[in-house]
Amino acid sequence: MKDIIISGQDLELTDSLKKSVETKMGKLFTLDDRIIRVKIDLAYKPNKSKANEFSAKGHIEIQGPDMIVSVESDDMYKSIDELIVKLVRKIRRRHRLERIKRNNPHAVEIPAALPKL
Repeated sequence: MKDIIISGQDLELTDSLKKSVETKMGKLFTLDDRIIRVKIDLAYKPNKSKANEFSAKGHIEIQGPDMIVSVESDDMYKSIDELIVKLVRKIRRRHRLERIKRNNPHAVEIPAALPKL
């Protein structure tokens, strides 16, 4: 299994929370072999309205530009689920764009005249 780093900010990471994150993040490694490491930051930000108190931030280290996604919600498990959905969508979008670029080559115009041999 690849690296999954889970950290909590103003929040106690219970075993069930860690296990939930690890099982759900394991799905990402099946989608792309080039993922090096996944960092998950879980945070609790109390406010008076009790809305969006829990946030989850995902950072995928992958060959090429890294992917960073953040989500806020009323429940920690709900934020983790929404984070997974966004990360999966981002990985699939990246694969789709790579496939489109690979299968549709375009002509390159050179502004200067080429020298004759």
